Amino acid sequence: MFAPLSIPSPEWSYFDLGPFRIHAYALCILAGIVAATIMTSMRLTKRGAEPGIVLDIILWAVPLGIIGARIYHVLTHPGDYFYPGADLLRTLYIWEGGNAIFGALIGGAIGAYIGCRMTGIRFWSFADALAPGMLLAQAMGRLGNWFNAELFGLPTTLPWGLEISQSNPAFPVGLPEGTLFHPTFLYEIIWNLAGVAVILLLERKLTLRWGKAFAVYLIWYGLGRSFFEAIRVDPSEMFLGVRTNIWAAWLAVVIGIVLFIVQSRRHTGVEISPYVPGREWNPDDADIESDNADSEEDDHGDGAATIQSTAAAATSTHGPNS
Repeated sequence: MFAPLSIPSPEWSYFDLGPFRIHAYALCILAGIVAATIMTSMRLTKRGAEPGIVLDIILWAVPLGIIGARIYHVLTHPGDYFYPGADLLRTLYIWEGGNAIFGALIGGAIGAYIGCRMTGIRFWSFADALAPGMLLAQAMGRLGNWFNAELFGLPTTLPWGLEISQSNPAFPVGLPEGTLFHPTFLYEIIWNLAGVAVILLLERKLTLRWGKAFAVYLIWYGLGRSFFEAIRVDPSEMFLGVRTNIWAAWLAVVIGIVLFIVQSRRHTGVEISPYVPGREWNPDDADIESDNADSEEDDHGDGAATIQSTAAAATSTHGPNS
């Protein structure tokens, strides 16, 4: 018997829609991407960027982020994919779980840099606008781990422990049925949502531009992830007795601190525009183009009316009845 307040694992992780199988994990990831895109677009537009320009950036950032996330996961869990008789196609089965945020950051950063270069948006302006949305997306994505009943923590007697069936392949050998585990997915959801609030509150007190909001994101997420990773029971590659993801989390914290210090010294003023010099978007130009288009349409309309009038006059003067 489980504790009365324990968290049950879902009894399903996918459903079939006609010939298609829809995985809850994928829906959680997709919902997170949509939420982050909307939030980032609103923040970037408020800072002077062209409405909707975020879509031109995420067209590069999202695919490369997903690829990076999967590659990082596979490389840090080689025993799950590379062994005698292994089906190497499983390295592509992202719906089974296994997308590492640190790989997503690397791949997504490369994609975002390409997108920013093409649109003229400053890379750090985009990163700052993205920072709270990134945490929101990660919080929503962690629900996918709950649906997959994966990446849970150590056994616990806390009343909010997570119920995991003994038939689950990830259930630790030797533990009795009814053992509860730390719901690391829930811990990280709470931590990430708190991080969204922290960044938004700090922006009211401090000038978090030039990459400093993203630096706070790296520090906040890195600190939380280093703890949650330490209590997980899923196998992982080790380096010097420490899980590789913990090393990555510590590295994120270090990069965040260095980025905040360096950018604070390099940029002491206000970020005037999210665009690089010479690539600015002027809403007045868009209005002028719209007015010119309307004017051309009117000119075409007047020309058509003139032609019609001329044709009518010609018909009345030289028609069959004359």
